[in-house]
Amino acid sequence: MDIKFPGALLFLKRYNIECANKIFTRGDGVFGKGNTKKIILFGILVIFTLTIMNYTEFDRVGVSPMESAVRDILAPAQGLAMNLGHRLRGLVSFPFTLINISEENQLMKKRVNELEGRIRLSEELRSENDRLKKLLDFKTGVASAVGLDATGAAVIGRDPGNWFGMITINKGSRHGIKANMTVLNDQGLIGRITSVSSSTAEVLLITDPRSGVGSLIQETRAPGMVQGEASYPGKVRMVHIPLGTELGRGHVVVTSGFGSIYPKGIPIGRIQESGREPSGLFISAEVAPFVDFNRLEEVMVVTGSRTPMAVSGISGLPHPWGQGNTDVRGRSPGAVRSGEQGGVINR
Repeated sequence: MDIKFPGALLFLKRYNIECANKIFTRGDGVFGKGNTKKIILFGILVIFTLTIMNYTEFDRVGVSPMESAVRDILAPAQGLAMNLGHRLRGLVSFPFTLINISEENQLMKKRVNELEGRIRLSEELRSENDRLKKLLDFKTGVASAVGLDATGAAVIGRDPGNWFGMITINKGSRHGIKANMTVLNDQGLIGRITSVSSSTAEVLLITDPRSGVGSLIQETRAPGMVQGEASYPGKVRMVHIPLGTELGRGHVVVTSGFGSIYPKGIPIGRIQESGREPSGLFISAEVAPFVDFNRLEEVMVVTGSRTPMAVSGISGLPHPWGQGNTDVRGRSPGAVRSGEQGGVINR
């Protein structure tokens, strides 16, 4: 940046004009007494003025030695002054900056919490939508194929002291729910209705020791009774299996339809281990249920039955009701032999 001296030039210009007026307007002439020194001084001032004008003209590119020297001398002081100015400005504005940052941080946290809440709600709605879609597909597909009329209900309560014993659903007598109706979902058997109010009902789960389900081993058709184990909450055991029955790990257990409560052919679970009962008269087997009793949120209540599809149609249903797990003879969980009435409730 060039150093300009407009004030100095104006001053020298005016001073030279005044000197010229005094020299040339005196009555004793230009070269009168005492004017020689003034003329010399005037000439020096003119030369000095012209020199300064030459070095400080506005359109020049170069820097004069004087300007360069002054600039070099003043540069450290100028840099120090600018540095101090920046520091002072930062020091003065620092508290206000902290306040603004704190406010922005609070707003960002609030925004993040809102977005996280929306994400959680979206995930919950998506999960609920998936579950309800599965139940709807089950009602219109599997339940219809095996001859069952069913209505959906939501689980609204569980007994904290008997988590695998009882659940409460949000439908009751005004929805057509009655005692001893079968409760299931797309995975298999859950339990039966034990008591009903106007808008709620209690369900006894098959994992409760008080429950008993007439059952069959799907591969061998050997009968037995599935009940909950008091010593192993959440597990079930098939008891009173006749001696000599061929049992294998992975064999499928389905409802037998005996006892006029549960429809025939509903999947219950797979055999894990087996052995003789203490009496030595029967065989019992540990059964892993198809239903995940830890995650019951929606269920289906069987309200009636009708003639099911042919066995060939049932075998084409999704696991665990159909071809997802068939044996060597092409039978599947829930499929019944020719001549048997699967899905019919004998009341």
